Amino acid sequence: MIFKDKIIKKPELLSPAGNLEKLKIAIDYGADAVYGGVSHFSLRIRAGKDFTMEDFTSGIEYAHARNKKVYVTINGFPFNSQLKLLENHIAKMRDLNPDAFIVSTPGVLSMARKIAPNMPIHLSTQANVLNSLDARFYYDLGVSRIISAREISLRDLIAIKNDIPKLEIEIFVHGSMCFAYSGRCLISSLQNGRVPNRGSCANDCRFPYILYAENPETGTLLKLEEDEGIGTYIMNAKDLNLVSYVKEIMESGAVDSIKIEGRTKSPYYTAITAKAYRQAIDDSMAGNFKAEIYQAELNSTQSRGFTDGYLIHKPFERNDTQTTNEMMIMGTHQVSGIVLKDGFFFCRFSIFLEDELEIVSPNDKNIDEVSNEIGDIYFRDNLWRIRFHKIIREDGTELKSVHSGNPYPIKLPANLPLNSFFRVPLNGLPPMPEETSCGD
Repeated sequence: MIFKDKIIKKPELLSPAGNLEKLKIAIDYGADAVYGGVSHFSLRIRAGKDFTMEDFTSGIEYAHARNKKVYVTINGFPFNSQLKLLENHIAKMRDLNPDAFIVSTPGVLSMARKIAPNMPIHLSTQANVLNSLDARFYYDLGVSRIISAREISLRDLIAIKNDIPKLEIEIFVHGSMCFAYSGRCLISSLQNGRVPNRGSCANDCRFPYILYAENPETGTLLKLEEDEGIGTYIMNAKDLNLVSYVKEIMESGAVDSIKIEGRTKSPYYTAITAKAYRQAIDDSMAGNFKAEIYQAELNSTQSRGFTDGYLIHKPFERNDTQTTNEMMIMGTHQVSGIVLKDGFFFCRFSIFLEDELEIVSPNDKNIDEVSNEIGDIYFRDNLWRIRFHKIIREDGTELKSVHSGNPYPIKLPANLPLNSFFRVPLNGLPPMPEETSCGD
């Protein structure tokens, strides 16, 4: 089944922006658009606090100067006492001239259309749209795009697109999966008093639990013993990873935007996910799709293990969507540094003299080979690399090594593109596939 008026086109690549630094990184590494917010009306309070109004304004300007878009998350579930604050917030966001609002409820949708009548409205995945009936309801209310529930199938997306061709469809393709149905969870509220649907989820589903069985007639309480290595992370869902299906998603003709979750995740995660999905989209258009290349990049990030979720397979067909014996899995690589200033980098782990580090840089930036007393920058085995003969702080202090606790800029042998990363493979793990080039 395909969209009846199928026209193969590039979907928008939409990346998370938890703060100004990550907004710029997402765009530099290939995102067409980013999403983020500045207040508790966003469903990521911690990420929202990292954006001041000034930073968010600068972020929109940075994006628009590069013909990229910014979508404002106003997708929380407000209480009555917050409605006046919400009105003021919507007006402030309108005046920043973003490209769309993301909202979750009909009431907030109505308010947004009244205060910002010309602003496109995207319906949050929290609204749980799974079918044409609900999609039509919101479309008739003025929604221009739905962000579908993560539990939807590609077949159902195609049916919605066939029924409402002018409605844009956005889907999540990567990032954390919720144990509950599209985020409708109350475990965190019960245990910590933190309300998930108002942006303060404590991720209680990621914790280890001890299981007990009780006999209500006798009051007997028995601890359930588990075999060693089985684990007790009974609600810990694996992370979504659909990069191997990007070509299939594009060929369906139904999807207008593919979205990466993770506003609270690291700058490196922001960069690598944008880089991998950008390459997957572009290679699909060029008829040169190689899933193993993009998967190798994504495997370099920390995760809870990967699953392809429910887009291709039905939920009842799955038995591998949880990581029950640990909370987090290390990626294949360790990030050692990031370039945030011309001629300098900041350490993010440990770097010793003569260590060979891989350089990962934004997609359209050039790197030149250099060799001098500070170090070498060179291209070998299809990867850009760097090695330091001297480790010198900005103030001239020379070190034998530098570690993540060092907050001072460290000199580079030569300028490298801003937001470049240094990384090394972890012991015993294979190198990236030969076709991967981090210098492009």
